[in-house]
Amino acid sequence: MPSTGYGSDKKTRNYHPNGFKSVVVNNPSELEMLMMHNRTYAATIGHAVSSRVRRAIVERAEQLAIRVTNGAAKLRAEEDA
Repeated sequence: MPSTGYGSDKKTRNYHPNGFKSVVVNNPSELEMLMMHNRTYAATIGHAVSSRVRRAIVERAEQLAIRVTNGAAKLRAEEDA
């Protein structure tokens, strides 16, 4: 039996400090399920998602007004050549 006293409050369990719950997203079509819940849930892009798909996820999330917690991860700024 685990001992009591070290758990989070049930009302705030699984919430990030920014006030959102996290949902892992691997492609842009998975953002559609968050469209009606964009005030409660935030999208987190999966670890193995390519930079091309990451860019598409971030663009689609902006259109749907969904917060992405790691939107700038693994994306380089475009350099003028």
